[in-house]
Amino acid sequence: MRRWISPELSLWLLGLLLIGFCLSDSAHNVKPPPHPGDDRSGNATYGIVFDAGSTGTRIHIYTFTQRTTGTMLHLVGEVFESVKPGLSAFADRPHKCTDTVRSLLDLAQTVIPDTHWHRTTVIFKATAGLRLLPQHQAQALLSEVRSVLHASPFLVPDDSVSILSGSDEGILAWIAVNLLTGRLDGHHTVGILDLGGASAQITFLPLSKITLDETSQEFLAKFELFNSSYRLYTRSYLGLGLKVARLAVLGVSESEVHQGTTFRSHCLLPALESEWSFSGVTYRYGGKTDGRTGFHSCYSEVLQVVRDELHRVSEIRDTPFYAFSYFYDRATESGLIDYASGGSAEVRDFFHKAEEVCDNMDNFTSYSPFLCMDLTYIAALLQEGFGLPDSTMLQLTKKMHEVEISWTLGAIYQVLQT
Repeated sequence: MRRWISPELSLWLLGLLLIGFCLSDSAHNVKPPPHPGDDRSGNATYGIVFDAGSTGTRIHIYTFTQRTTGTMLHLVGEVFESVKPGLSAFADRPHKCTDTVRSLLDLAQTVIPDTHWHRTTVIFKATAGLRLLPQHQAQALLSEVRSVLHASPFLVPDDSVSILSGSDEGILAWIAVNLLTGRLDGHHTVGILDLGGASAQITFLPLSKITLDETSQEFLAKFELFNSSYRLYTRSYLGLGLKVARLAVLGVSESEVHQGTTFRSHCLLPALESEWSFSGVTYRYGGKTDGRTGFHSCYSEVLQVVRDELHRVSEIRDTPFYAFSYFYDRATESGLIDYASGGSAEVRDFFHKAEEVCDNMDNFTSYSPFLCMDLTYIAALLQEGFGLPDSTMLQLTKKMHEVEISWTLGAIYQVLQT
């Protein structure tokens, strides 16, 4: 059966379409939001979006201006903040998650003039961290969030708090990137690769009839933009995000966690003994002391996680991709690209950097102890998982025009425009 995008997402896509026009003449002049005491703030429209991910809760506070009543909103600036841990860390004590939400709402109140609070929309969408939880735990957390938002001075729509699907994340990010880069012409688009803490997304526009015919309709999303019809390939892999993949490489089992077991890997320094917390659980981990260290030993472990888990599409071998989130973070932390400006790297560059780090772990002790494992996982995911050739060039970025790359911009724009 043909998979059509949801009515809610269709509205979001319309919002992203409109914002593409707005950014076309102002993208290079994005400024910080007007200060509450600035006269310009009187003409501003504000919007707040919470992105509740597996590793943290982020707030995006957007400022828009409108030249005349009834015209499109123009993006002026964004204030972004992130707080750890993610909401899922409070699964067994949901009332504790409210402190995180309140602290970020306090920030919003310092950014947005009090005269605008009552008409500033706030929406809260949870992603992979809550998708991994049993439904009753996820809904208990969202119920606490609703209570906090409704007690705030901001405007809270009835459907403002929910879980966003992985596919919708991928679709919104694809459209945002292609609009912001001016590539949404139907023939020269780029694909997107998004690596979160709990899930990984791949989305691109297939041009080959073979791809469309051989792909399950479950992973094709059809919609209209610029009077053109688009059918995107989009897949979200829950459990293959960077942090959850670490647990898989370490061979973590829930029963052994409660027994205080130390989980070990060749991807870690042999003498390492430490603890790491993720989603409210603390894990003991360390290196293996059997004499087998380095990239090849690590890669063998990582392949057990990546192989046979992903669906390969041959057409992606000829598709240019933008990669962000942990793809970008690990590339900058390892020196593969510049943190401030981002950059491009081939798939083979991730392999070379992983080899450099894993074969010389003593020289990288000031970095995360997981750097070898993370880089090796990324390299394996790109090549053995998605099937990208060594020579595939990835554009690695965190921001465009001083705005964080995220589905959140499209979400708030849809709400404000409608």
